[in-house]
Amino acid sequence: MAKPIFSTPDLTTFCRLDTLDLTCIGQHITGHKAILECRPNTTDNWCRRCGGHGIVRDTVVRRLAHEPFGHRPTTLHIRLRRYKCVECGRVWRQDTTAAAPPRAKISRTGLDWALRALVIDHDTVSVIASKLAVSWHTANSAILAEGRRLLINDPTRFDGASVIGVDEHVWRHTRRGDKYVTVIIDLTPISQATGPARLLDMMPGRSKQVFKQWLKARPKDWRDGIDVVAMDGFSGFKTASVEELPDAVEVMDPFHVVKLAGDALDDVRRRIQQETTGHRGRAKDPLYRARRTLHTGADLLTTKQQESIAGLFADSSFTEVEVTWAVYQDIVNAYRTADRNEGKKLLRTVIDALATNLPTGLVELKRLGRTLKRRAADVLAFFTRPGTSNGPTEAINGRLEHLRGSALGFRNITHYIARCLLESGGFRPVLHSQLR
Repeated sequence: MAKPIFSTPDLTTFCRLDTLDLTCIGQHITGHKAILECRPNTTDNWCRRCGGHGIVRDTVVRRLAHEPFGHRPTTLHIRLRRYKCVECGRVWRQDTTAAAPPRAKISRTGLDWALRALVIDHDTVSVIASKLAVSWHTANSAILAEGRRLLINDPTRFDGASVIGVDEHVWRHTRRGDKYVTVIIDLTPISQATGPARLLDMMPGRSKQVFKQWLKARPKDWRDGIDVVAMDGFSGFKTASVEELPDAVEVMDPFHVVKLAGDALDDVRRRIQQETTGHRGRAKDPLYRARRTLHTGADLLTTKQQESIAGLFADSSFTEVEVTWAVYQDIVNAYRTADRNEGKKLLRTVIDALATNLPTGLVELKRLGRTLKRRAADVLAFFTRPGTSNGPTEAINGRLEHLRGSALGFRNITHYIARCLLESGGFRPVLHSQLR
């Protein structure tokens, strides 16, 4: 602002107390906290039972945590008059529902700030509770309840989805209970190049029935609007999608196809390692030293790495590794080909070659060939559906891993799902438009 227009300082406006129907009448500020004394703007001196007039009986103070100012926890001390009806004897106090719901410990503005800090700034609940000067449980319960009311329970948040991704996610690394959840991602913004992917929903467990029941619970017109479902090689997700979304196209994304080929390469490398040395890989073993280089695209290898690979395959004992490596490189090159039709043709050639006339000893390639042959339609569908990949799903899984690390783990899966939705549900634009 080049030429600002100044007005008389007003603590009520500065601290956004006017939105709570309060007026600031005093302050107490130290280096560690700030207390603002307030009074309601409404008198409310009539009885709602009989309509009689009320006389002032006494004054009480309601304390509310408020959004922090100057890195100090700010508390509102609201001085409330209590009235007694001269007709029926009923006692009541001034209404403060504009400032906070009944029995709440955080003001509405403070709760808006807390939800914004969690969703937009990615603060932990512990940090938010410290800035509000309330307990962790008070902050967590209030934020999750407001997040569900304002964001998660919004029925329109599923609207506009036409491309979705499904994957599994490990929500805890303990032996007690089910450690997996099924994650549903909206990939429509990626396919339309309008923005990042967003987390749609999570369900406990990983099975065909979990995904099937979730799809069945969605409205029919929503299911009819789904064109593509991106997934990994798990057949349960495939079957559930076929049964509940008969018009959708299932796509096995490049990430998991390349991973299957990479796993086959690792398996044959370990097997040959055992057969030639009698032990697992050690630092000086040539196969072990080349384990990462083998997973690098051939066009990205340095001159030194190319010489290393050539020297490795000069040993006839490693022929099976060389053949598997060549197949892995062919699959990678098919996805890297600029012309999608050419890439589809290359990958189809690889799948057909793996399905026929493989030597008996190449057990890893035979297993890979059976998988790719069975899911050939889903694998090749990627080339006719540009922008369809479960890569953004894996990216969101990584963000959820970070969330779990920041929170030092979760014990309650309901809270975990709610926190994940607030973390990665794409609610930032909603917050900017809806919150005060």
